[in-house]
Amino acid sequence: MSVRTAGSSRADLVADTALALLAERGMRGLTHRAVDEAAGLPQGSTSNLARTRQALLELAVRRLADREARVLALHEMPEPRAGAGPLADALALATHRALTCNRELTRARYELALEATRRPELRACFDAMGARFREQLTALVTGMGSTHPARHALSLIAWADGLMFSCVAGSFSTEVPSLEEVRAGLRELLDGMLGHGKPVARQGTSG
Repeated sequence: MSVRTAGSSRADLVADTALALLAERGMRGLTHRAVDEAAGLPQGSTSNLARTRQALLELAVRRLADREARVLALHEMPEPRAGAGPLADALALATHRALTCNRELTRARYELALEATRRPELRACFDAMGARFREQLTALVTGMGSTHPARHALSLIAWADGLMFSCVAGSFSTEVPSLEEVRAGLRELLDGMLGHGKPVARQGTSG
């Protein structure tokens, strides 16, 4: 297993290899020696960069945040005035990327998220790395007229995360929905939150 890419630093190589090991072998398969071997580095190279397991995990989380930022393409998120359609498009594309070409990265994220429940220091690092996207999404739905932006942002993230976990871990099905199916689900959710859906007709009563 070699994940070296042109122009990458040794720290990036170590972090990328750690993420690949997490996706392939789980948390028990991540050791300093395993990273050295998988990355084709001299023994002790990973320890020189991250002396403890905590340091190695934090290095992986930081690299995860960098790579997921490219998957999410935060710079491509629409302006609030564009409306629910473009936001649904952008979120659907990011979610679908995470389920297809970045599936292993998504699996590694769940390994790290679960480990963070047992390591307060890693939880702090993990939460800090995700704050940028949460804040940007909250600002977007606020600008679109959300009356409960924090709750609505959480619901959007939870919906996408639930779909990704279902498909990656197979808790419901490993079949990946189409991009259009993901978009339709997000649009339904956004319309309900922002009051863009059609009101349900209420039958009158006689008396």
